[in-house]
Amino acid sequence: MPDFSFSLKTTDGAARRGRLKTAWGEVETPVFMPVGTAATVKGMTVDSVRSTGASIILANTYHLMLRPGAERVARLGGVRKMMGWDGPLLTDSGGFQVMSLGPLRKLDEDGVTFKSHLDGSKHRLTPERSTEIQHLLDATITMAF
Repeated sequence: MPDFSFSLKTTDGAARRGRLKTAWGEVETPVFMPVGTAATVKGMTVDSVRSTGASIILANTYHLMLRPGAERVARLGGVRKMMGWDGPLLTDSGGFQVMSLGPLRKLDEDGVTFKSHLDGSKHRLTPERSTEIQHLLDATITMAF
């Protein structure tokens, strides 16, 4: 059996219910997905997040790239291990920050260079680097840049 599959459960016009099966667990769709921007859902313990019925958490590639850094997260065992979450993890690509951080970024044909809002350091994000970072974060589902 593959580690990843999606099955359609029901439809009603353009609406649908489905089940996403991953190596880290199942996700019924549509789904409420708490946002753990920096590998934590603010104001909640992992047990509190679970008690909401959440089956997947979103983490932010851009923010984790800046702090603590993707390579450090990988050395620590990935986002799930850092936060004590044993379910699926979706990571965004960093693309939202390309649009929302206009004054702190410079676009070119290959990607974007950000100036960190934390310390002014420069960080390069390309489609390839976004994919690499999401892999280092140990994401179950990755978004394309």
